[in-house]
Amino acid sequence: MILLILGLLLWSQAHFFKRLAPARHAALGERSKGIVAVLVVISIIVMIFGYRMADFIPVWTPPSFLTGINNLLMLAAFFLIGMSATKGRLKGWMRHPMLLAVKVWALAHLVVNGDLASIVLFGGMLAWAVVSVILINRAEPVYVRPEPGPASKDILLVVISVLTFVVAAVIHLALGVNPFG
Repeated sequence: MILLILGLLLWSQAHFFKRLAPARHAALGERSKGIVAVLVVISIIVMIFGYRMADFIPVWTPPSFLTGINNLLMLAAFFLIGMSATKGRLKGWMRHPMLLAVKVWALAHLVVNGDLASIVLFGGMLAWAVVSVILINRAEPVYVRPEPGPASKDILLVVISVLTFVVAAVIHLALGVNPFG
């Protein structure tokens, strides 16, 4: 469990670096992006190993009907993460679609996983996303909405979101986790 927590802390610190140490971030210039990217990759690896190595300690038993809710939330999370890069009419509807996607992803996994390691991992990622929004909004209080693009890009976003959901389901199945109950 310690490895999982260390991975979460490294992930958070790497992402918070720009907001919590702006002078140091600015002093590093373009190198800061590379350093942050390396730290993020390392944190993901540490979290994966920490999660996989953690003992299964049941905290609660999720009811089976939550699996369908999880899948709907995951489809929404893929849509939101795609919305952060879309060029369609939906562009700019919300300020932080990628961080909202992380919140939805974390919530989706919290409702179907009742073990301590899952609560630490997904709860930690949810907390990180909430704090990230707060820090960004404090640092950049004015949000200028980008101009919307063509609706055809939104249709493409829906198609890509569904395909990404299917790929994620296949990966889960390959790892021995059935996302459909």
